[in-house]
Amino acid sequence: MKTTKIATIATLLAALAAPVMADGDAKKGAKIFKKCKACHAVGEGAKNKVGPTLNGIIGSAAGLNPDFKYSGAMKEAAAGGLEWDAENLAAFLTKPKTFMKGTKMSFAGLRKESDIENVLAYLATFE
Repeated sequence: MKTTKIATIATLLAALAAPVMADGDAKKGAKIFKKCKACHAVGEGAKNKVGPTLNGIIGSAAGLNPDFKYSGAMKEAAAGGLEWDAENLAAFLTKPKTFMKGTKMSFAGLRKESDIENVLAYLATFE
C-alpha cells in the first residue's frame, strides 16, 4: 500500500513539475550544482559521499548504486519501479521530503524552475 501512495505522489509531483522540462543550460547548472557537491559527485572518478554519485542518473532506475546505502524510503520507491526521468528528478529536486517521505536527503530543494532545468541539463552531461 505504501508503494502505491509513493507512486501516486510521484505521479502528481511529476505532473506539476512538467513545465520545467524545457532545455536547460548545463553551464548554469554546473554553478547551481555547487549546492549539491557537499553530498553528491559527478564525473570521472566520482565517489559516493553522503549521497550517491549521480553519473547516469537521468533515465535510470532509483536505488541502483550497489555501493551506496539507501534509505528505506528510497529502497521502497525503487522496488515500486521509480525511474529517475527528468520529471521525477525535477519533482524530487523541488522538495525532496515531499516527493519521498523518509528520504535521507536533507536538502530543502531548489525554488526556481530554471535552476532545476539547468541542473538537469548539467546532470545529463554525465551519462
